[in-house]
Amino acid sequence: MGIDLPLLWLLIIGFGVMMYVIMDGFDLGIGILFLFIRERDHRDTMVNTVAPVWDGNETWLVLGGSGLMAAFPKAYGILLSAFYVPLLLMLAGLIWRGVSFEFRFKADDTHRPFWDKAFIAGSFTAAFFQGVVLGAFIDGVHVVDGASADGVMSWMRPFPIFTGIGVVIAYALLGVTWLILKTEGALQLSMIHIARPITMAVLAAIVIVALWTPLAHPAIAHRWFKLPNLWFFTPVPVLVVMATAFILRMLKNDPHAGPFLWSLVLIFLGYSGLVISIWPNIIPPSISIWEVAAPTQSLGFTLVGALLIIPMILGYSAWSYYVFRGKVRVGDGYH
Repeated sequence: MGIDLPLLWLLIIGFGVMMYVIMDGFDLGIGILFLFIRERDHRDTMVNTVAPVWDGNETWLVLGGSGLMAAFPKAYGILLSAFYVPLLLMLAGLIWRGVSFEFRFKADDTHRPFWDKAFIAGSFTAAFFQGVVLGAFIDGVHVVDGASADGVMSWMRPFPIFTGIGVVIAYALLGVTWLILKTEGALQLSMIHIARPITMAVLAAIVIVALWTPLAHPAIAHRWFKLPNLWFFTPVPVLVVMATAFILRMLKNDPHAGPFLWSLVLIFLGYSGLVISIWPNIIPPSISIWEVAAPTQSLGFTLVGALLIIPMILGYSAWSYYVFRGKVRVGDGYH
């Protein structure tokens, strides 16, 4: 029995996307949380919690995108043409955010407010359009003769817009719990106060998406609610409620790493729900990974490269986080 290379590549791409959501999620969340913090010292401290690692966090986005192009080139072409506009806006947001990230440290007091606003705008734009692409992807792509038949603005529908807002809130949760882990004093206390409503907002967003998708897509409803699937998948929503309860509980008594770890669990459960809903399709609602996979020789050749690169990325990421472990205090900096 041979190795199922398309399935193996899907696992690699899925792993890369999940790592990006986790590692750049709290990074983007810090820009979103700038809205709630006015003090200059606190904003500097917030940015300094990710300054040594934020470049490396985006490596996973490159891995996911390049893996999709290498292993599923037809799907890459179809999805890129279907979501060209939101992906372009997402990249514009990431670039604008990256520029403002560096320039706000160099700016004088007159120009710093501009770069702070630019950092907020870039973070919101990148997070929102990632969510829009996610929602449009779940809604499905109309494929005719191997190409997307949807218009370039077909993503402007209520569900993708809602998932865009949902991803902004989810990244805010990752950001606020990351800052609880990495800061102390007044800034940490501020984060603890705003973490509660953000946690409840994430739970509300998950519940709405969980109700909206099966109502809009009978195939997803059939996947979740037919027997015996119902018994296998019931733990997912139960664990979502448990993870939310643990976050809220840990916010009560001198929280440290607990809220962040449980927010990672919550995001992972949401990601698992997406996989359950669309499996085995890589282009919902009906094109599977095996229909658009590259030739076996190409999958095998590129797999060798991926298996060499992924341990390197994991290694330098782990080393970076280890070197810059611990609390970041007001006045600490890396610029």
